[in-house]
Amino acid sequence: MDASDDASLPVLKMILIGPSGAGKSALLTRYCDDEFEPDLSQATIGIDYKIKRLSVRGKAYRLTMFDTAGQERFRTLSTSFYRGAHAVLLVYDISSRASFLTMEKWFEEAETYTVEGIALCLVGAKLDKADPASASSPTSETYEESSSSQQHDDDSGSSGGGREVSTEEGKALADAHGALFVEVSSKTRENVRKAFVETVNRVVTTPNLLDKVRLNRSGSIALENGGKGGRRGSKVDDAGAGSGYGLGYLPNLGNLGGCSC
Repeated sequence: MDASDDASLPVLKMILIGPSGAGKSALLTRYCDDEFEPDLSQATIGIDYKIKRLSVRGKAYRLTMFDTAGQERFRTLSTSFYRGAHAVLLVYDISSRASFLTMEKWFEEAETYTVEGIALCLVGAKLDKADPASASSPTSETYEESSSSQQHDDDSGSSGGGREVSTEEGKALADAHGALFVEVSSKTRENVRKAFVETVNRVVTTPNLLDKVRLNRSGSIALENGGKGGRRGSKVDDAGAGSGYGLGYLPNLGNLGGCSC
């Protein structure tokens, strides 16, 4: 599929939110690029994004994924990017109880700025910390995705303590908000693809969600601070065809706010 075919695909917009250091950028980079760099610990500044083709239930979509900064000083920048979102991944670090305890606030924010019925998925990141033995051997999960994008990570690897948040606690919180729940490891790949595929599946199977988002969006995404904020973009192709979009693609961000199907 060439670039013109890709542009004609229905667009689904997904936001990744959660506290700084939870592992949002590592999760997105592992899913899109199948890469993990434990020595890279730079926090996301403002908004980062990636684009990927994904087929669910026999239909192809263009998935635009926005990785938002977790630091409080960037929250006013991030909130405008909820507009037109079909799904939100709420990411916390299972090895940090403090990280988990912020998730009610993140759920509240997501539910405030999005349409009713949006697909929510609570993601417990850094699962490799729960079982140190698994951290040295990647899982057998295979990936068809390839990428030409740059890394911009907020996960500094698997150093630190073990699990501080149980699976049961995470699932209970997700159930309380009607969200999906999955624990992942960006280091070992475990469940990474599952988090995205199951969330997109919920989007396309939720009655009227695509119509609600289309009606709610304003037609463009407001880029605050004159478009500044350290954003970097990339396009990822399931089939490995096509080239990456660099900064020259940013003027087209206004077209990514809703579904074109």
